[in-house]
Amino acid sequence: LGLLVNEFILFGLTQDPRKQKAIFGVFLMFYLATLLGNFLIVVTIKRSRTLGSPMYFFLFYLSFADACFSTTTAPRLIVDAISQQKTISYNECMTQVFSAHFFGCMEIFVLILMAFDRYVAICKPLRYTTILNRHVCSVLVILGWVGSCIHSSAQIVLALRLPFCGPNVIDHYFCDLQPLLKLACMDTYVINLLVVSNSGAICTVSFIILLISYVIILYSLRNYSAEGKRKALSTCTSHFIVVVLFFGPCIFMYTRPATTFPVDKVVAVFYTIGAPLLNPLIYTLRNAEVKNAMKKLWCSKL
Repeated sequence: LGLLVNEFILFGLTQDPRKQKAIFGVFLMFYLATLLGNFLIVVTIKRSRTLGSPMYFFLFYLSFADACFSTTTAPRLIVDAISQQKTISYNECMTQVFSAHFFGCMEIFVLILMAFDRYVAICKPLRYTTILNRHVCSVLVILGWVGSCIHSSAQIVLALRLPFCGPNVIDHYFCDLQPLLKLACMDTYVINLLVVSNSGAICTVSFIILLISYVIILYSLRNYSAEGKRKALSTCTSHFIVVVLFFGPCIFMYTRPATTFPVDKVVAVFYTIGAPLLNPLIYTLRNAEVKNAMKKLWCSKL
């Protein structure tokens, strides 16, 4: 293991000073809005008596994962936009690889659990509470955490094997395996295959599972009344928007050979900052139960 580089320089989204000021302002607002939106959902679900169903149990963890996932990348991008020193130590860089993959993977698993919840609610409504009781939901979430830990541990094992002995400028705004592979002074073909088979497979297989589950749900809706159809479609549509926003960029980033494109950083913004910001908006604005619970809880507080 030839570790000669002990810090990296993050290139960021741009080197133009004027654009950097704009990036600082815009992304600071995005990040604060992400934290506020997800915090409101977490607290509302925890404190509200009406949001006790499994869907909200999973939404609680989605919002938690969103806030953490955004926190692994956004603060660094915001601070680097206005600082002269854009260095990140080797250990910090590896921590960022681990935490970004951990919370990103957790988000994927929770989205699958939410699709499973909708499937049971719509296709097996009479057995919904027995199939998805509190104990089952808790076990499923724990399995999600364990799966995320295995995935990110595999990523960090690959990252720690990379020897860096010369160039140390990462053409990105956070540490990830793809840009790090470009700097490694070894043949990265095998490691890249492992990245694709790990991250790429998780993204693609999960996306296919989600697509199939929504097709089954839509098919079973044909027996529902007009009102029932409308309600179920509204919930599933909001879930589906979130899925496409998150998985589109992920699949683009992690299922290809070891090449990096200039557009990668913009695509990464979509799933590291865009998705966690939009999730709370999509779930609350399209969900009357959450909106009413928020009004009740926060109006009584104020």
